[in-house]
Amino acid sequence: MVRIGIIGIGFMGMAHFEGARKLKGAKVTAISTRDSKKLAGDWSSIEGNFGPRGSQVDLSKIKQYSDYHDLLADPDIDLVDICLPTQMHEQVALDSIRAGKHTLVEKPIAIDLKAANKMVKAAEKAGVQFMVAQVLPFFPEFQFAVECVRSNKYGKLLAAHFRRVMAPPKWSENIEDFQKLGGWGIDLHIHDNHLISLMCGVPTKVTSRGIENKGFINHVHTVYDYDDPNLAVSCVSGGIATRGLEFAHGYELYFEDATVLFGAGTMGVGKNKEWVVSQPLTLITKNGQLKHPKLKGGDAWCAAFTLELQAAVDALQSGEEPEALSGALARDALKICYAEAKSIQTGRSIPVK
Repeated sequence: MVRIGIIGIGFMGMAHFEGARKLKGAKVTAISTRDSKKLAGDWSSIEGNFGPRGSQVDLSKIKQYSDYHDLLADPDIDLVDICLPTQMHEQVALDSIRAGKHTLVEKPIAIDLKAANKMVKAAEKAGVQFMVAQVLPFFPEFQFAVECVRSNKYGKLLAAHFRRVMAPPKWSENIEDFQKLGGWGIDLHIHDNHLISLMCGVPTKVTSRGIENKGFINHVHTVYDYDDPNLAVSCVSGGIATRGLEFAHGYELYFEDATVLFGAGTMGVGKNKEWVVSQPLTLITKNGQLKHPKLKGGDAWCAAFTLELQAAVDALQSGEEPEALSGALARDALKICYAEAKSIQTGRSIPVK
């Protein structure tokens, strides 16, 4: 049984806690937060851009620590799951690695590239698993997309376009200030850079245009260059939409023998907020037949987090790093973000290195 300790109980901490309920061979045995109400089980203040609000949680069988160092010192914790604001990732992750704990940290790995490199190298030196919770590949529609590309089931991928946009978030003071998060060009868009790298490999260079605010990129349009001149990949991502477009994502994938489409998001505010599927997952075969593939993963709002955590647990049991959670791949996704920012600032194509 893999025993998990969660550090940080905000929306992502709650998502991981709920997702862990259905894990095989693992369970959450401890949490750490400085919020006394949350330690007492009152999670009613928690809200995110999808899923339910928090409520009262039974923590009677869960160890509770107000200081995360005490959780790291607990010999009964096998995997530390860090769900803190991005600016805290480096210090807490390094503390966890130094404590000899296998470590999973929420995305993005860090804001600063040096910090990302430091975490990856520290884990290699310590001989512990270091994983980054880039959850997107575990959402059913995106899991399907990755499998289509990597299996060559529909022939070679010829072109792809991705979309991830939102209004500036208002549900948490920790996420309202984009400067603390490295701008939406990192905090939001790193999902796309990670997924694209997982599907197609890390691009050789990027050409980007976008919107900069206070030194941070908040909206980006990117074309990704690969050694293969016949592969066309692009993405639009950012946090400049008007309120009411709380979040939306999707993709278009063009294969030799099929086209795959998907689009959905959270629209409206307050009582009018709803999850809108603008383009159900659709597979169009080369003979023009339309299909709506059956998806894996379950219907629970936190099902993708269950799959993500299960991959981390399985990695500890097998000793093999899961590619979708690779710390090195998460760092490379951050490298792409910085290349995009430089491209926007200079008007030139920038190598990813």
